[in-house]
Amino acid sequence: MNPPAHSSSSAGEPRSGSVCFVGVGPGDEGLLTLRAVERLGTADVVVVDQVDRSALIAVHCRPGVTVLDAGFGDDGQPMTLNARARLVVRATRGGARVVRLMDGDPSSFHGLEGEIRACRKAQVPFEIVPGVTAVTAVPAYAGVVLTAAETGGVHVVQPYADTDWSLHAAESTTVVVLGPLGNVLTAAEALLAAGRSPRTPVAVITDGTTLRQRTITCTLAEVASVLPGGPGSASPPERILAVVGRPAEMAAGAGWFEQRPLFGWRVLVPRTKDQAASMAALLAEFGAVGDVVPTIAVEPPRSPAQFEKAITGLVTGRYRWIGFTSVNAVRAVREKIEAFGLDARAFAGVQVAAVGGVTATALRGWGIEPDLVPSGEVEQSSAGLLELWPAVDPLVDPIDRVFLPRADIATDTLVAGLRELGWEVDDVTAYRTVRAAPPPAEVREAIKAGRFDAVLFTSSSTVRNLIGIAGKPHPATVVACIGPATAKTAQEFGLRVDVLAPEPTVASLVEALAEYGRWLQASAAEAGTEAVRPSQRRSSARRRAR
Repeated sequence: MNPPAHSSSSAGEPRSGSVCFVGVGPGDEGLLTLRAVERLGTADVVVVDQVDRSALIAVHCRPGVTVLDAGFGDDGQPMTLNARARLVVRATRGGARVVRLMDGDPSSFHGLEGEIRACRKAQVPFEIVPGVTAVTAVPAYAGVVLTAAETGGVHVVQPYADTDWSLHAAESTTVVVLGPLGNVLTAAEALLAAGRSPRTPVAVITDGTTLRQRTITCTLAEVASVLPGGPGSASPPERILAVVGRPAEMAAGAGWFEQRPLFGWRVLVPRTKDQAASMAALLAEFGAVGDVVPTIAVEPPRSPAQFEKAITGLVTGRYRWIGFTSVNAVRAVREKIEAFGLDARAFAGVQVAAVGGVTATALRGWGIEPDLVPSGEVEQSSAGLLELWPAVDPLVDPIDRVFLPRADIATDTLVAGLRELGWEVDDVTAYRTVRAAPPPAEVREAIKAGRFDAVLFTSSSTVRNLIGIAGKPHPATVVACIGPATAKTAQEFGLRVDVLAPEPTVASLVEALAEYGRWLQASAAEAGTEAVRPSQRRSSARRRAR
């Protein structure tokens, strides 16, 4: 498991390697510090152990970074603390900048001392980037403030055989117990034996700061019977933390993180990964995880001659307007222009229209500010674009031609409308959309079995293609559509549409789904029951359509 050598001959490179011990927080990767992100961005080697950090590394590290596993040795056995320390030091050979990732804050229960000693012995320079510790972050995500007015102290305990529990028995003391499961059981029993009241409030938080978080409130005497993973329960949770003391009472009503309208929902997003990024981010704000299943693939036109001719015409002044009806169209034109050795200056003298905000954002990312974008009460669609598009004025428009780079399956609505306004239109195939390959078997089974809580359809083609490659979603899955045309297609395939976005935008669609989640929560509260996700019901009973 020796890392590859790294050259240190380039100007500005260090003569010897270095180690940066980086805390990554208790689970939510949004809690990374700015310094942690900076160090990850310059790392040559990243050392991880036990917890999968592939997603974090993909986002924050340079391509080609070396990743070493300090959790298990070549024999598959867990590494000892000394073996980990030696691995970290060896990774610095050749001048490599090593980032050693550690859960929470490096200085808390991570064997950091041994790895620092190894660095000092080998004369390897190091630094420590503190992380957000689970001790405070996990209770905060459960709505628990560790210090109340009467709190005499906060004791963080990781039980050992010789722990003196009498030191933690005062009613004014808040005790934070870090897992695993046995630690919390031991602490509860020992605190009772030390004289802590059986009625002392306790908040047990599992998988804190992640979308699997669950908070259970009970008394100290009830811990053993309600603890997740205890007798009669399934496998223990990955991470567990308990707060013992008066502040734990707050968890019963202040758990903001778990009370988000889509908390824990698994949402099917049938789009390409590039298109799904903004939708996944919006879903995360409401507590959901977006699982992307591409239903289409974008390919160049079979014959590029017409497209290349139109690009040449764009540069030579053939067009008064260019209209973009999708992000894919922006990408296709940009790639072709750059292939010709040109840049955004090719649009000089040409007015630019975008069908909506997402397409406009893609243009701005290229340095182009569109002249025409439907907004406000104007529908962000071809019809909305036509509503704003000016008619030809021979005195103002000596050039009366429009370039529309579109998909091969685009409708004729925009072309017909522009011609009615007096424009000559070059409707050019800039890219082809083809049905994507079927997703893995486990994904297809999850779709049919109702293990997704919702599916978000953003066009009629996403409906047709998803059903074509993966089958129809289970009746328990909430179906949300971006507009009436998409909803009509879904209904034609026998799907019940539960959510219809009031505006044809991704943001409006996700907000409408969140509103549906709020309605489910309110209905459960009114009935005096616990709100459950649609995948937990898997019932074909008709639900209220919105």
